[in-house]
Amino acid sequence: MTAVDTNILVRIITNDDRRQAARAATFLRAQDRVLIAKTVILELEWVLRSTYRLLPPTISAALRRLVAMPNADFEDAESITRGLASYDRGVDFADSLHLASARAARQFATFDSALRRRARRLAIGNVVEP
Repeated sequence: MTAVDTNILVRIITNDDRRQAARAATFLRAQDRVLIAKTVILELEWVLRSTYRLLPPTISAALRRLVAMPNADFEDAESITRGLASYDRGVDFADSLHLASARAARQFATFDSALRRRARRLAIGNVVEP
């Protein structure tokens, strides 16, 4: 199994460097299994949003295509899938992933009042103020 960095996935999604995009796609297809860490997914969303200015629906579709790759194993795939569901409902991706990753906890504490309100409205976790 080979773990991949964010830049490999960025090349494939954006095709901003055709040569590297082709190399990345060929490399991924040639691997029996690839590991994609949760931190890579978090960074990938940030890069696509902040550098490439992609909108959340476009980013979500790209991330869902990655999750569907037949030879990809994801660190904590359940949290990524749950995080995408909240992201699709308008919650910031990092916050969505934090909440999904903390599902075993009784509460998620934050000073972010907007996140607390949104989580309560969408019933996606017990988000409290410290």
